[in-house]
Amino acid sequence: MSMRRRHWIVLTLAGIAVAAVAFWALQPSPRPVDAARVTRGDLVQRFEEEGRMMLPRRWVLSAPIAGTLRRIEWLQGDAVKAGQVLAVVDPARGVLLDPASRARIEAEQHAAEASLEAAGQRLAAARADADLAERDVRRMRELSTTGAVSVAAREEAEARVARARATVQAAVAEQRAVAQQRAALAAVLGGQGRAGGTAVEIRAPVTGVVLHRYQQSAVPVQAGQALLEIGDLRTLQVMVQALSQQALALRPGTPARILRWGGNQALPARVVRIEPGGFTKISALGVEEQRTQVWLEITAPRAQWRGLGDGFRVEVEFEVARRHDVLQVAASAVFRDGRRWAAYRIEDGRARLVHVELGARADDAVEVLGGLRKGDAVVAFPDDRLRDGLRLRVLGDAPGA
Repeated sequence: MSMRRRHWIVLTLAGIAVAAVAFWALQPSPRPVDAARVTRGDLVQRFEEEGRMMLPRRWVLSAPIAGTLRRIEWLQGDAVKAGQVLAVVDPARGVLLDPASRARIEAEQHAAEASLEAAGQRLAAARADADLAERDVRRMRELSTTGAVSVAAREEAEARVARARATVQAAVAEQRAVAQQRAALAAVLGGQGRAGGTAVEIRAPVTGVVLHRYQQSAVPVQAGQALLEIGDLRTLQVMVQALSQQALALRPGTPARILRWGGNQALPARVVRIEPGGFTKISALGVEEQRTQVWLEITAPRAQWRGLGDGFRVEVEFEVARRHDVLQVAASAVFRDGRRWAAYRIEDGRARLVHVELGARADDAVEVLGGLRKGDAVVAFPDDRLRDGLRLRVLGDAPGA
């Protein structure tokens, strides 16, 4: 081979090498990205709302007659027992009922007697319902040992027993309150026209705590004037003002969790009542929203949340649906490509655009019906600078790998 030919071969190879080096130098550096894995598992649909601890029932004790209230020594938070004297009202001296007032009070007394009889009937019905619920749950427990009854059906029967017992307690309290009203009216009729008359004692209709004290010192009061408010903190529930669209997905028994309430761990709860009426509320952004009130009961032992009181703020996480063994990927990994959903699958260090078919959605994941397989790695947070075939440098290990 001649010297001239060898010289041209050397120059050609050198040119090719320089061109190759220049080509690789001008190539963009690999794009650093986070990756996510396509996995199988439970797909849980949830939503969160702010809630308040509320008493579903509370009792406001008022003065049954006009007179002078003796000083009330009870303070907010003091424990009281059913039947305990909470306030005393001395009737005004020299009060003589006119015929019209006497007729009115006698009519109220007759109405109180009728209400007392009705309360007795409701109490009897509530006790009958409680007895029936207890018999049902005993049968459920016997059948559940053989597998003839599901655990969910047994738990629902036990919940009915608890609600029936609470209804009995409420009926007993209602009967006591009506009886006190009748006794107060009888005291007014019996003491009319006397100089002073017998003091009227106002007793607690239920065992609970003092929630609010409207009057403290000895002052003249009018009939019907509020004096004290009491309630049973053991019956505390959570009230949530949920969006009407979200409330449609809830049912009595829907599981939930109480978050950020001040304790170390979340508290299990379940929906017990969804009010049928809605109302308009203005959001912090000035948007009109239709909401409805949803009530939940905390199923954890009372000792775990004893510190919660009436009106305390909590956060509630509702579990709307749970699907098992679902192929899923992070919701942040999918995006719209025209009219279709797409993702960037990571293959041999490059981004490959793939169109995917999606199903149910959760907060942070979405069901994959087609286009991806279990174990595929995808770009977790794609943006508009990514292109099909772009070189990638994955930061760390893909979650779920």
